[in-house]
Amino acid sequence: MNWGWQPYVKVSTRKAQAKQQMNNLRKKGVTVQPVSIEGRKIATTFWGTAWCNHLEKFSDYANRLPRGRTYVRNGSVCHLEIAQGQIKAIVSGSSLYDVLIKIEPLPEHKWTEVKKRCAGEISSLLELLKGKFSTAVMTAVTEKNTGLFPLPTEIQLDCSCPDWATMCKHVAAVLYGVGARLDSQPELIFTLRAVDQTELIAENTDLLQGDDQSGQSSRIVDDDLSAVFGIEFIDKPTGKANQVRANQVSSKSQSIGKPSSPASKAAVIFDFSKPPTAKQIKELRKTLNSTVSEFAELLGVSYSTVTNWEKKRGKINLTARSKEELQAAAKLAAKKKPRKI
Repeated sequence: MNWGWQPYVKVSTRKAQAKQQMNNLRKKGVTVQPVSIEGRKIATTFWGTAWCNHLEKFSDYANRLPRGRTYVRNGSVCHLEIAQGQIKAIVSGSSLYDVLIKIEPLPEHKWTEVKKRCAGEISSLLELLKGKFSTAVMTAVTEKNTGLFPLPTEIQLDCSCPDWATMCKHVAAVLYGVGARLDSQPELIFTLRAVDQTELIAENTDLLQGDDQSGQSSRIVDDDLSAVFGIEFIDKPTGKANQVRANQVSSKSQSIGKPSSPASKAAVIFDFSKPPTAKQIKELRKTLNSTVSEFAELLGVSYSTVTNWEKKRGKINLTARSKEELQAAAKLAAKKKPRKI
């Protein structure tokens, strides 16, 4: 007699089953982003560990989280995708289950308070993403009720499994999977809460970009970020190199999107001498008929930088370099699609 309990399934069997189900998804054309745990700890970096610790602070989740830890360690989270305000996942169980977790944006007053407490304390993007900062900053970003991480009341959980509990083991596995994902992509916590991480860096990003005309300081930081997190950066063009890039971009832009409209119409005017809005940046990208990846490459910034710009509310404070690149892109747009807005 099993008293209604599901029969025990060996860890090796669960792992093999999850692997087979992932292969089936791939055969169907689904691009999966599985969660893979190496070693005894689910998360090992500051951001990943802080996320997991935060979850465990709430008694609402205490009874269900342990089974989630087992599931994520077994490789049962076949796919996990983090976007603004939501987490989508596919978890292997007796079948494949779809998990959707919706998370409210970080309230403006909380974000303002976090920025105030971190003001002048974080000098670079590398320092922020590696979690290398003072105890005061750690407290500000991880505090249970006022930090960056969501409260239970800001989280909606949903799973397609038949379990009656809101926090089923599949949802719990996904929540721990987020911690593991933040180990390699810490910037996703800011994407999830719909805030711009660069606003936490002291006096914009001049320290990150570097003042050396050779661009060596910027290259060192970019190389470090690439090595630590796998974030790809494009070298900053200076002097004649800027003209070379302009020629390359101009050539490339001819192959992106549709032919330009008749030249008899007036040119599109984009002015980036003042802080732009997300709408203006998105309009420029669409005018160039570029994807986010193409637009990021054109400007020499990362994919996440462009997505953060396009999600940001209000005016966007840009570095001098970004203004210069956007103005150059605006000139290309004027040539490509001559019309006045």
